[in-house]
Amino acid sequence: MSTPVAVIGAGPYGLSAAAHLRAYGLPVRVFGQPMVSWRTRMPAGMQLTSTPAASSIGVPWPGHTLGDFCAATGEGPYASDRDLLPVETFVRYGQWVQQRLVPGLEQVRVVSVDRRADGFELKLDSGEQLGARAVVVATGLTGLAQLPPELAAAIPDGPSATGPVSHSSQHHDLSALAGRDVVVIGAGQSALESAVLLTEAGAAAVRVVARGPAAVGFGPPPDRRPRLRPPSPSGTAWPLYALTRHAGAFRWLPVPVRRYLVRRVPVPLGAWWLRDRFTDRVRVTQGRRIVRATVRDGRPVLALRGADGQGGEVVADHVLAATGYRMDLAALDFLGQGLRTGVVARAGGPLLDAGFGSSVPGLYFTGLPAAASFGPVMRFVCGTEFASPRLARAVARAYG
Repeated sequence: MSTPVAVIGAGPYGLSAAAHLRAYGLPVRVFGQPMVSWRTRMPAGMQLTSTPAASSIGVPWPGHTLGDFCAATGEGPYASDRDLLPVETFVRYGQWVQQRLVPGLEQVRVVSVDRRADGFELKLDSGEQLGARAVVVATGLTGLAQLPPELAAAIPDGPSATGPVSHSSQHHDLSALAGRDVVVIGAGQSALESAVLLTEAGAAAVRVVARGPAAVGFGPPPDRRPRLRPPSPSGTAWPLYALTRHAGAFRWLPVPVRRYLVRRVPVPLGAWWLRDRFTDRVRVTQGRRIVRATVRDGRPVLALRGADGQGGEVVADHVLAATGYRMDLAALDFLGQGLRTGVVARAGGPLLDAGFGSSVPGLYFTGLPAAASFGPVMRFVCGTEFASPRLARAVARAYG
């Protein structure tokens, strides 16, 4: 049996895309665990960096914003820029949206997607095989965790929460590292918040190692932000505002510019509310990059070097890499090899048209994989409001 559209992924982007597609009356099957990355790959106690106003999932019907969820459930309210939104609350909000707008979600894994004459063939881990005329990939951060190559070389079996080296996406409960000396790699919100949560969870000692020469920084609180700079979900600055409000123009920028912006925006920075919890509690080694990593007697050993040529060695019980995510088509291994090789990539991600369609007819990407074509806003929940209406309109025109 064939269905016109299959959506793979049930996080904010998958749920948003499914809701918009159904608003066009298209038969849609949606596969995945609801909000799974947010439930299992974010540490307990984490707060969203985006403001409550920028944390609603874009859907085509009124009554489903974060504020509506708070009114319906009694949680919150999360209304001002000073209200911190816990990840646990956001997960419940996403599940509430799913239950109301995507009730037929199928909590199974898509094992493979391959081309066939009239579209695509999908195989599920339930054993079912089905056809689809169009496929929307909305798998979020799954499989896209990035490690510095020097660190990855020290762990041929890959990072692990129970091994000497892990990625921040592998920890939901940081109390498992209580009593241990932990080095956190990175200088952005994920690294700084992970360091704070580790300290609060009872880690014996926590050190942040950041390669940038500038001191670890934190954004200003809402009442101290420059008045002439407009807000955006990723910070208060005109370039960030432009990248958010005019995401449709991003794909016309030169490839080197897009690649740079996707990797460098927003700049590594901690949230304003994290400063007091971080200062004088976490040791920082600044301006040092990893030149070699080894594991000695089960403990990671990092050889560091600065721009001045000075180096040093850091030994810990565990290294946690909070080094973000990078789009890699090879990591989407559920896409058949022939399908993946047919996807033209530019600026570090699939080359997409204005309707989020790839070079393979009928194959669409949204969320982080679309950042190379539409900019950093695709890393934030508010990007659903831009992406999903355009994607659904394009799919409806082609397959409705």
